Amino acid sequence: MSEGADADAVEEAPPGGGTCGEEAELPKGWVRASLSDMASVRLGRQRSPKNHEGESMRPYLRAANVGWEGLQLDDVKKMNFSDEEAETYRLHTGDIVLNEASGSVSEVGKPAIWKGEIDNCCFQNTLIRVRCEAGEPRFFLHLLRFEAMRGSFGRSARGVGVRHLGAAALAQWPISVPPAPEQRRIADALETRLARVDVIETTLRRLIDRLQRAERAVMAAASTGTLTADAVRHHPGITARIGVDDGELPALGDGWTWARLDEVAKIVGGVTKDTKKQNDATFPEVPYLRVANVQRARFDLSKIAKIRVPAKTLDKLRLRAGDVLMAEGGDRDKLGRGWVWDEEVADCIFQNHLFRVRITDSLTHPKLLSWYANSAATAWFSANGKQSTNLASISISKVKLLPVPVPPNGSAAEAVKAGDHTLARLAHLTAGCQNALTRVAALRRALLADAFAGRLVPQDPADEPAEKLLKRVRAEREASEAERKAARRAARKATAGKRKPPQGDASSAAPPPPRTPTDAAVTGKQTALPLEFSS
Repeated sequence: MSEGADADAVEEAPPGGGTCGEEAELPKGWVRASLSDMASVRLGRQRSPKNHEGESMRPYLRAANVGWEGLQLDDVKKMNFSDEEAETYRLHTGDIVLNEASGSVSEVGKPAIWKGEIDNCCFQNTLIRVRCEAGEPRFFLHLLRFEAMRGSFGRSARGVGVRHLGAAALAQWPISVPPAPEQRRIADALETRLARVDVIETTLRRLIDRLQRAERAVMAAASTGTLTADAVRHHPGITARIGVDDGELPALGDGWTWARLDEVAKIVGGVTKDTKKQNDATFPEVPYLRVANVQRARFDLSKIAKIRVPAKTLDKLRLRAGDVLMAEGGDRDKLGRGWVWDEEVADCIFQNHLFRVRITDSLTHPKLLSWYANSAATAWFSANGKQSTNLASISISKVKLLPVPVPPNGSAAEAVKAGDHTLARLAHLTAGCQNALTRVAALRRALLADAFAGRLVPQDPADEPAEKLLKRVRAEREASEAERKAARRAARKATAGKRKPPQGDASSAAPPPPRTPTDAAVTGKQTALPLEFSS
């Protein structure tokens, strides 16, 4: 399951957070409490260079190990923990770990339960541990997951950019606690029902993945003239060029040929942002596209940035209908992705991590070119890009040498029409699956909301009320604290006894009699001393 993807559709949390607002009526036997009334809450151990090695290296969990589907333990790091630290930060079966912080509201507080998968494992301060002292840990896992997936933790977190939940805030989080037997019934019912929901969601996501693969296959076939079943395929050659690796090119339809991109189009790079110009009102401020706006075969224009540029730069980089945009940098598999501009935003330009490709002499169609770049050409872009530490990129000199299919005269429009028709049918099917996923997400939230409002399973009058459970937790804590205090007092007495000097020791002897004060000491007058001078 992928609850985090549903953040945009979640309902608002009740005031003050928690699963039940102050005005909501609780089912019989339930009680309002803070999370710390039922569990101990602790932030993990902070990383430090001095602990990167040592005599007591132990595995530890971090935020990267916590996913919506559970713990991801394929990459567990190690850090030095002393025996005393390990006692504090060691995970026990049934512990719940939550992401303490994230840049995404829907990811803050994302939880998973520890089942003892790794011996002697601890946790880092990117996680908060919740250890239930009474009740059913699975119930609290689902409760915390519900709060995370609907964004309650994220909205309550603090910070700019990265939002921090904090152990103290989580400890005071308001919750509604059912009797312990009902907690188990709720957890069992949720796991049964959510397992069915997970199967439906997994099936839908697999269908969407297949449809996306089919979409790329259609784009590749339409852009190479091989979409129809009776298409005659052949492999025309292309003259090799120094500096690029063409690899194995796909077959083309009858009459189609290969050309280099700079033989059919003009390619230019975008504008580099000059911070000095951004405060100069003499330069026009215009919208400009970033890599995030240019997706594979579509644009995302929900957020358009603006930039100040000289008028000549605007004239040079202004986009026109039919221009093809391609990504210059990003992840390696995203090089070359893009789509055809259709004047969606007036006077729009583009940043330097994008290329504008403007076809000359109508030698091909913009859609055919973009379909090819988004499908069959991805291997070429990957082979000819270069990788830095975090990002891949491809130079404009290499992009100009991209091999592109060129249709026979007069056949481009027919190829585009066939591609559009098939892609529209696939898009309709994909939209249906996406709508079904939205309904599945709503069903998941409804199940969880019913569970934590006492509507999922029936109440049993024979269950011990949750109030008694809380009182027992308090009593056990008070008894445990009294034992700790008694142990500390005993330890202090033992230490004090060891330090008491024995009888007859020099330190216990009577103090010496007081010294008789001199006249000078009493009167404060200075005694005259004879002075000698050498002659």
